[in-house]
Amino acid sequence: MNAPVWHGVHVATALPFNDDLSVDYDGYAEHVRFLAEGGCDGVCPNGSLGEYQTLTDDERARVVRAAIEAAPDGFHVMPGVGAYGAAEARRWAEQAAEAGAASVLLLPPNAYRADRQAVVGHYREVARAGLPVVAYNNPLDTKVDLTPDLLAELHQEGLIVAVKEFTGDVRRAYELAERAPGLDLLIGSDDVLLELGIAGAVGWIAGYPNMIPRSTVELYRLATSGDLDKALPVYRDLHPLLRWDSKTEFVQSIKLSMDLAGRKGGVCRPPRTALPSELAARIARDTREVLAKGYR
Repeated sequence: MNAPVWHGVHVATALPFNDDLSVDYDGYAEHVRFLAEGGCDGVCPNGSLGEYQTLTDDERARVVRAAIEAAPDGFHVMPGVGAYGAAEARRWAEQAAEAGAASVLLLPPNAYRADRQAVVGHYREVARAGLPVVAYNNPLDTKVDLTPDLLAELHQEGLIVAVKEFTGDVRRAYELAERAPGLDLLIGSDDVLLELGIAGAVGWIAGYPNMIPRSTVELYRLATSGDLDKALPVYRDLHPLLRWDSKTEFVQSIKLSMDLAGRKGGVCRPPRTALPSELAARIARDTREVLAKGYR
């Protein structure tokens, strides 16, 4: 029996730009194929790592189509459909469905601190597009917390199939399993991969596989299979790098690491700026140490 399309390692893809800051669609398509060849199960275009907030509507739609056109058979695309309004988020979900996406990733409304009723209404509207919806819980940035009891309500109504959990609070995995035993848990931040893998996660929406897909996918398989003897030393080696995924500068950090690994990370669009030299040096050191140990 095939696993649900939102299971496994889906990479929150970084988006390459040309020198004039236009989107490098050919480079992006090549990156999607690279991740598929590296053992990943799918990609999540138009997430925060993909700088979707800086894209025009046409660019955003074209990125989804580029990912789907580049994806080989069995490689799934889960576009981010976050938007300020529920109607707009639903339109992005409908565009994803028309393009051939397998599922969508949805933040709660985040233009303001939405209350419970607004959150439920938001997910209810987007679910009408017909694709499986993975909720994205990132209260650090959105100021809206999808608590285990709220996620259970969304799941019981049939609005979501899984949650990308980014709080870093691994205790939530166990409460979530008690309150909503049918709701799938997806690892949301790279630096709790092992902890949430042990706790029953069935997927990982990931940052650093953009740089080293083969090694990080293998670490995910070890963590979720319970092979701690093999997983722990790898996790210790990679953790100084993985923790950059949870920093404010995560986009620039991952793109810099990609550059150093021979991938095209490149520049970011404003308002993101280049990393301060001291911070860039620390990320470069962590990246080179991982590469020197043979991780790829």
